Amino acid sequence: MKTYSFKKEERLKSRKLIEALFREGKAFSVFPYRVVYLPLPTPGTYPVQVGFSVSTRRFPRAVDRNRIKRLSREAWRLQKQHLYQQLQSQSRQLAVFLIYTDKKMADFSTLQGKISVILKKLAAAGE
Repeated sequence: MKTYSFKKEERLKSRKLIEALFREGKAFSVFPYRVVYLPLPTPGTYPVQVGFSVSTRRFPRAVDRNRIKRLSREAWRLQKQHLYQQLQSQSRQLAVFLIYTDKKMADFSTLQGKISVILKKLAAAGE
């Protein structure tokens, strides 16, 4: 049975890890996201820790920023299983940060398609 949860331990919160991610990580773009990822040396309980960000400059209203982050997290939560299974079979772990770069708000179906592409690229980058 698949679990479609997004637990606290899966969220990227460590300041040290985020700084290392932006300092040493690799990046690619899938419009409207910029994705920064870093393979981690020690596998934890979850194979991926992920963070989401939306620019205050492009979306001055917090309501809009929060909506984009909420939709992004939901799209990630529903599609992450394939990547998780692949990384667990290889006993690897990733730290991932998704930065929303578009100037206008996208709908959920668009974000879901883009997250799917991102997950495939992350799975390919992990090999």
